[in-house]
Order: sequence, then structure tokens, then C-alpha cells
Amino acid sequence: MLCLLFSHSRLRALTASLLLAVCALPGLAFAQGNQGTQEKMLTQVKQWVAQTQNTTAAQVEIAPLDGRVQVQACPKPLQMDLPFASRETVRVRCAQPPWQLYLRLQAGSGLAEVTQTGADPTATRQTVVTRHLIQRGTRLQPGMLEEVTLPALGMDPNAVASLQDLLHGEVVRDIPAGQVLRSSDIRRSILVKQGQSALMMVGQNTGFQITVRVEALQDGRMGEQIRLKNPDSGRLLTGTVTGPNAVRGL
Repeated sequence: MLCLLFSHSRLRALTASLLLAVCALPGLAFAQGNQGTQEKMLTQVKQWVAQTQNTTAAQVEIAPLDGRVQVQACPKPLQMDLPFASRETVRVRCAQPPWQLYLRLQAGSGLAEVTQTGADPTATRQTVVTRHLIQRGTRLQPGMLEEVTLPALGMDPNAVASLQDLLHGEVVRDIPAGQVLRSSDIRRSILVKQGQSALMMVGQNTGFQITVRVEALQDGRMGEQIRLKNPDSGRLLTGTVTGPNAVRGL
């Protein structure tokens, strides 16, 4: 894969033109599509959530997509999962052409909790507990936490199962030492802050790749779509947050 980093002043003009060309490639996740393709995807997501969460599709509500996002048709079955511990985000992926999209489930979508009726009293379950007091707003680090095995009977059904589930997370309240972390105690951290610069990757999985430095016009958490600006050309862009100060172009 060819990776070009445009940082030299003489190449700034070329950056804008290449960015426009790459964003039009058919292999990117958000190539031009029609309204019917988007509605078909949303219907499949609602059905998947209903089947996996013991609810009905009518109860599943999905936050509206940015009006500029047009979903590319996927000839193969869509793959869906809940990538974050909070269970409020559904990740939709297409194998070919390769793309993925994060959808936010709105409150009241009927997400079911796990019941422990008839549970084996000797069963155990892995979970995560705090090593010391963690104050509200703190971004979680592995040294603050410990994976332990505890009796499953009586454990909160929303208890976090592993440290991996807490990647890029922060606590929403003060958590005492030795307490089991629940998904409701955590939210995704802000990884890209408004007004700060970030690296935007464009052209991934298309045979070559371009890296452009952009300015964030709003805060962004993992998987969120945010507005960006090319400081050289002034062009407004949209990208998905993929890590600290990192976004992927749409």
C-alpha cells in the first residue's frame, strides 16, 4: 500500500485535489448511493437489534444519519455487532466493497437485559473491578483496573466483562475502589477535540492511502462522525473518529 504524507508547503495545493479525487472512488465506505439503499440498511439493523435483544423492530429507534452520508450498496449480507460496552452503538460492516458505519441507538430502543432466572449458583463470570478510587471524567487506563472472576449469581447484568470493553472509555461518576464496573458507568472518551488538529486517512483499502492534517470543528468520540476543515484549502470535510487525534475520511 502506498502511503503519502502531505506536509511540505509545495504540496499543499496537490493535497486538496487528490483528496477530492480519492473521496470519489467507488471502494470507499460512503460512496454515492440512493435513499432506498440507506432505508434497506436501517431496516436490517432494526431487525438484527430486535432479534438479538429480545424486542421488536418497531421499538428500535436509530438516531438520524448526517444528511451528507449516502450509504453504498452491499451485495453481500451486512455484518452487525455492538462494539462498545455501553451497547448504544451498532457497527455495520460490508465485506465487499469494504466499508463500515456506526449507528447510534436512541434511548428507549428496548435493549434487553440478561436475566438470571434459574442460574447455576456455582457459576462464575469474569468482570472488571477498580483498583482504587476513580474520579468522574477520568479516562480509563489498564493500571486502574483488574479482571477478576466472581460468582455470576447476583452480579449486575450490565457488568463489564473485560478490559478490552473499556478501550477509549471514561467514567461518568466517581467509582470507589474494588467496585465492579458496569456499562452505565462508562462512556467513550473524547478522542478528537474541537479546534485541535488531527490526522485524516483517506483511501484505505483502495490500493493507496493519503494522510492529511485537518482541523476538528467539533469534539468526537470513537466511531462518531465529525465535521473537519482542511486548513490549507478551507474545504469542509466529514470523517469518522478512529483513535486519539485520528479520523478516517468518508
